[in-house]
Amino acid sequence: MSSAQKTFYIETFGCQMNFHDSEKVVGTLISEGYQQVEHEEEADLIVYNTCSIRDKAEQKVFHRLNDFKKLHKEGKRFAVLGCVAQQEGERIFERAPYVSLVAGSASYRNLPAMLVKIESGAERVTGLDDRQTDQAFDTEFTARTNPHRGYITIIEGCDKFCAYCVVPYTRGKERSRTSDSVLAEARRMADTGYTEVQLLGQNVNSYADPSHKKTFAQLLAAVGEIPGMRRVRFTTSHPRDFTKDIVDAIDAVPTLCDHVHLPVQSGSSRVLDAMFRDYAREEYLERISWMKSTKREISLTTDIIVGFPGETEDEFQETLTLLTEVGYDGVFSFKYSPRPNTPALQYPDSIPDAEKSRRLQILQEHQRELQRESYRRHLGQVLEVMVEGKNPVRGQIVGRTSQNKTLNFVLKERREPEIGAYAQVLVTQAFPNSLLGELAG
Repeated sequence: MSSAQKTFYIETFGCQMNFHDSEKVVGTLISEGYQQVEHEEEADLIVYNTCSIRDKAEQKVFHRLNDFKKLHKEGKRFAVLGCVAQQEGERIFERAPYVSLVAGSASYRNLPAMLVKIESGAERVTGLDDRQTDQAFDTEFTARTNPHRGYITIIEGCDKFCAYCVVPYTRGKERSRTSDSVLAEARRMADTGYTEVQLLGQNVNSYADPSHKKTFAQLLAAVGEIPGMRRVRFTTSHPRDFTKDIVDAIDAVPTLCDHVHLPVQSGSSRVLDAMFRDYAREEYLERISWMKSTKREISLTTDIIVGFPGETEDEFQETLTLLTEVGYDGVFSFKYSPRPNTPALQYPDSIPDAEKSRRLQILQEHQRELQRESYRRHLGQVLEVMVEGKNPVRGQIVGRTSQNKTLNFVLKERREPEIGAYAQVLVTQAFPNSLLGELAG
């Protein structure tokens, strides 16, 4: 790779953590003299930032590598980053010999040194830190893709070891940034025009300030009080570490968004115990009761796994009743699939895939009917949205509410608001996954 031709292409798979990691990787590459291009064919270095939470996401990466392996003959180099890289390690070189760099997310801070090795002609470079690393990937070179809404990672890694999950093995142990560094980054963002930030972590509310200055709830409130900040979100929370002071902060600080994503995974206490979730149904519902007793209405969303090994029909029905009892505004639901190195591999995966599919369909239809009704509560309300774009086919402006709901609206011959602006919108129609309205006032 010649110094005159330092171009790169990057594709990201998976969660918001991965997308924000890619923003930091892109910034690092640019700071090292690379230029980003839009297509693999134009790049000297082709980077895939990978996810291994779901089996299909993992397969997609190897399919993509296979699709473009012919470019290796043109002198192009391939890098596999992220969770699949950490999980598979040097086996990736065996499966895809044309890959030059394999690096897990805990090794991104070493990217400049690894790039030098590749540029010097090294065929195989690895960055595979084990779970014991204490280092986080903080960089001043983050290349943020949205000028109005941005992410701040406050904690990396996971120590929960849920029976079905690979994250503790691919992301390393929990390691938090100091509250001062988080607040400094948030202030810089506000100073440059960002009005919304989202605090990220595999278990964001497990945050433990190394300087012992702030709890997670206190950090949330402090970010929300930064001048110019209008919306502060956080994801993803673990119920075990979800404490009442978080709810109190949301109720007290108007800039903290009235939306909480709290993955439950199952409505059955026995299944939760088999999943190593460290809470029972009743403890989860206690946290829900805190949020339902606030002055502000807090929108709730969750994750559900159906067909976990040993889940009976009655236990599946417990999950359905939980959906009704909580009244979620959104559910991300999945069929259980065995993942490498996870404790659940010791359980026989005895539920046929067809039965998992049946349960998933029932759950999704049930939740869709619940949302069809719950979204109707917004009819006639005037809600503030952040403008995200335009749908020219429908002639609508795309907006998002503080509760993280899509609220599209029509202008009725008014001047079109800019992306990133805020608007007051009267809700006139409700659907299971979105709202429609018109500019108020």
